Amino acid sequence: MNWYLEALKKYAQFKGRSRRSEFWWFAAVNALVSAVLVVVEPGGVLAAVYTLAVLTPGSAVQVRRLHDTGRSAWWLMLMVVPLIGGLVLLTLALQDSQAGSNRYGTNPKLTRMPDDDEPRQAEEPRSAVTGEIAGPRRTGPTKWS
Repeated sequence: MNWYLEALKKYAQFKGRSRRSEFWWFAAVNALVSAVLVVVEPGGVLAAVYTLAVLTPGSAVQVRRLHDTGRSAWWLMLMVVPLIGGLVLLTLALQDSQAGSNRYGTNPKLTRMPDDDEPRQAEEPRSAVTGEIAGPRRTGPTKWS
């Protein structure tokens, strides 16, 4: 559920990258809520209102997911190609993140996740572990020698 709320918090943020889990949890919760609304109110008015309400965050998370695989938002234009366009976008959404940073930002797998209970402990600097003085070692005479 945290992934869904995280996507809603980034309501109209089309820059950056989204992990697969953020994208798929958002899609799953949207499908579930829409199905429940259609069952509860057979006319479909509530489902239509909900769909319009999540249209912008849904588009934003889809754009960020494309960015995560190293592709621009222009790939969404494939939706105008019946069946094949949707299958291509589905395949792209299933792909793993592009390793490291790309032109859209750093890999979201390297940052804190919204469902983490505790922040991850940062790695100790080498000087704290070995007791060495941080910084480059000087060789040769100094003004105090």
